Amino acid sequence: MNGNTFRMPARRLATVAAATALAAGPAALAGAGTAHATGDHGRASATVLRTGLDVSLLNKTVNVPLTVTLNEVRAPESAEKTALTARLDGVDGGKPFSVLRADVAQAKATATAAKSEGRTELAHAQVHVPGLPLLSLIELEKVTSTATCEAGKAPVADANLLGAVTVLGKKVTLTTGGPTEVKVPGVGEVRLDLSRTQTTSRTAAATALELNVSVNPLDLNVAEVDGTLTLAEATCESPAAPESEAAQPPAKAEEPAAEPEAEPAADVRPQGARAEADLAETGGSSATPYIAAGAAALVLAGGGALVLARRRRG
Repeated sequence: MNGNTFRMPARRLATVAAATALAAGPAALAGAGTAHATGDHGRASATVLRTGLDVSLLNKTVNVPLTVTLNEVRAPESAEKTALTARLDGVDGGKPFSVLRADVAQAKATATAAKSEGRTELAHAQVHVPGLPLLSLIELEKVTSTATCEAGKAPVADANLLGAVTVLGKKVTLTTGGPTEVKVPGVGEVRLDLSRTQTTSRTAAATALELNVSVNPLDLNVAEVDGTLTLAEATCESPAAPESEAAQPPAKAEEPAAEPEAEPAADVRPQGARAEADLAETGGSSATPYIAAGAAALVLAGGGALVLARRRRG
């Protein structure tokens, strides 16, 4: 009785162990090559106009900053406001004055797991600074900028200026070869940088126009206006590439197949090497010994149970 009590769990344990060994080998092999695709959204921004001006009042005894933006958005957003006004204490009695007016002033930023993009457009625009209510700092027909970042691809930045440009009442021709300087006696001077772009492995930035301003209008109690003004700016950052794609090595060029030999050489490999080669040809792998061991354990457990059963009958 006691013998049967101990033999039955032993046979069951051997059977369970063998089945576990058979199941564990293929399961471990299948899990070794699993890859999970993960990634995050990229980032993008767009701004139609940005100012960073310092306005000096009362013979430079008081400095008032003029820091304003028009249609500044971050993904996923868009804006189409076409006018910007500002107020400065001490300038024209604190009344609002127009900084920019345009027929078109659009900014759009989008971002997904595959692509992020910033885009701006400004058309038929006039920009003013304090002290020059009737004379535009700059007038332009159209400028655009685009920054595009796609996962797994090189970022692209592009900025364009279309049509005529007038600075402080003078028509000017801008080039990408360097900054353009415009000087008007008794009014001031402006330096313009056209189509500035920058890219890295994951980011891109484009600015259609950047102005360095220094004017002395001698009106409305304004002594001097200095600083920078940026038109049509766009930026982006690429989304993270999925891990499954990032982990894959670059594809290698296929090598031409070798021509068959007239008389193949005799196979003189050792027996062990021959056995491993046969296993590889028939689908064997590093898990094959474990599967074979589990099967052997299962056969031995079954044979032992059969012998015990025959002895009890005898």
